[in-house]
Amino acid sequence: MYCYGECVMSGILLSVIGGKTAPQGPSVIGESFGGGFYAGQISTAGNGTADYYLVVAPVSSGENSSKQWKTTNTTTAGTTSVIDGPTNSANMNNATHPAAQFCEGLTIGGFSDWYMPAKNELEVCYYNLKPTTTANNTSSGTNTNAVPSRGSNYTSGTPAQTSANDFKTGNTEAFAAAFYWSSTEDSATTAWPQYFNVGRQATNDKNISGRVRAVRRVAI
Repeated sequence: MYCYGECVMSGILLSVIGGKTAPQGPSVIGESFGGGFYAGQISTAGNGTADYYLVVAPVSSGENSSKQWKTTNTTTAGTTSVIDGPTNSANMNNATHPAAQFCEGLTIGGFSDWYMPAKNELEVCYYNLKPTTTANNTSSGTNTNAVPSRGSNYTSGTPAQTSANDFKTGNTEAFAAAFYWSSTEDSATTAWPQYFNVGRQATNDKNISGRVRAVRRVAI
């Protein structure tokens, strides 16, 4: 690549320094970035220090409205992490785990590292990209992997509806006011979803069909 000052490649702004390119991070929630849209930052160590940008896939290519977490209510090894979505998802990349297999098979914007988000990654998507104006469920929301870290549950009004217009209910990239599967197992028979109408986090049987939307990470 030959360019001076700034270049754009696959939706990522690149800054050219000494003839080499380095990605510049996004600054506005919902902006186009990394093959999808910027959903926030995460701290995999849970210490408040961001180490990844979280990118949510476009609705048209990265969301499915009816996928089971698993076709049977049985244990899946290596899927209990609340933050390591890439590992959880990779451990379910087979036909008995339709939601994760869907995410793992995607190539969008030239990127093939999409995966099914872990519980705390999916929660960041809700917090920053909440589609509705509905009051939040106040028994959910604590997330030490969010940036900044959140040590308490939602209030009825926080988070508010997202300021990213495309992600508001009825618009092109909005999450549905329904539950989305995370890749985090709760027990042999249940896994964790996130409800995108009120933010509720409550386990469901794995063989129930629900929505899934892929994400990817970009190192900071």
